[in-house]
Amino acid sequence: MTGRHYRYYDLLMAGFVAVLLCSNLIGPAKVCAIDLPFALPFTGERLVFGSGNMFFPISYIFGDILTEVYGFARARKVIWAGFGAMLFATVMSWVIIHLPPASEEPFNATLQPALEVVFGGTWRIVVASIVAFWIGDFVNAYVLARMKVLTQGRWLWSRTIGSTIVGQGVDSLVFYPIAFLGIWSTDIVLTALLFNFLFKVSVEVLMTPATYVVVNALKRAEQEDFYDK
Repeated sequence: MTGRHYRYYDLLMAGFVAVLLCSNLIGPAKVCAIDLPFALPFTGERLVFGSGNMFFPISYIFGDILTEVYGFARARKVIWAGFGAMLFATVMSWVIIHLPPASEEPFNATLQPALEVVFGGTWRIVVASIVAFWIGDFVNAYVLARMKVLTQGRWLWSRTIGSTIVGQGVDSLVFYPIAFLGIWSTDIVLTALLFNFLFKVSVEVLMTPATYVVVNALKRAEQEDFYDK
């Protein structure tokens, strides 16, 4: 990896970390339900999902763009930055929740329980989120980098979608058993795992045209199209 300076690399890193933190801190606190006019596999006519799942796949799109343009080594640096940010946010949340609230401040009577609900989480969900992200994102970046060499840079859609299928698959296989196996029934864990995997991959597919636009613009602006040979 050269010491060359890029105009937009740091901005993409900041965007990746922001999406990752928001989807893992804000998203898990709310479960949403939408009544559908038709039945879907695994869910029926009522779609129930964690709100964070709407935005977490964007982090994989950032990872695809970073790997495609700047290469695996620079994408790996961004993943480590996200991993460190998640660890810090987890420790900070734990410390703030467990600091004794001032009894003379009446607002704390409602704030403290709200903080515990939104940022508390269980240790299993916290561990599952961090481990699944760490493994899944590295797998996603590695698969995309290898596919780019194998396809000689052609068919961008095949490696963005293909790497997401593998990365999100690993992410889901790690997260749901660690977080919920033994708490939920095995059938519910498998159903949630499969549905959320399909949902996240669908976001990647729908965002493919936008990914093409951003990747091509960055390659022109940065004069870079890295191959991990």
